[in-house]
Amino acid sequence: MDLLEELSRLFAYNQWANREALAALQVAGAAAPRSLKWMAHILAAEQLWEARLRQSVNKVVVWPDLTLEQCVAMQAGLTESWHEYLAALTGKDLSRPVDYVNTKGEAWSNTVGDILTHVVLHSAYHRGQIASDLRAAGQVPAYTDFIHCVREGLLE
Repeated sequence: MDLLEELSRLFAYNQWANREALAALQVAGAAAPRSLKWMAHILAAEQLWEARLRQSVNKVVVWPDLTLEQCVAMQAGLTESWHEYLAALTGKDLSRPVDYVNTKGEAWSNTVGDILTHVVLHSAYHRGQIASDLRAAGQVPAYTDFIHCVREGLLE
């Protein structure tokens, strides 16, 4: 499996895990407001990174106040747009630099491959926070381990 195929596989996992986290938030309802905030951040950050990769304007703030319904809708759109973006990439594209300005106004440049890797790891990090928060609130967090997803044949 080449790196592009592996990244596509990781994005399929990431989208599945985001949907699982959203389903756990639907069950928890108002019991874990911080979890909803982290989920909104995951999705907004994914949208921001996708806009940077496409060199387009992003109109979403990094820590938005979104309802659960808005998060579900945003996730559905991201699943489709990430699939479209990754399908158009070639292996050579992964080493292409992307210049952008971060939310602090600092100019940076990273490769497409490094940005894609960051998106998946960033989302996993915050899903871990969501799981801890839900458990602390007496709720059952989603089981979003990568190996579980693979074992169960859940990759799209």
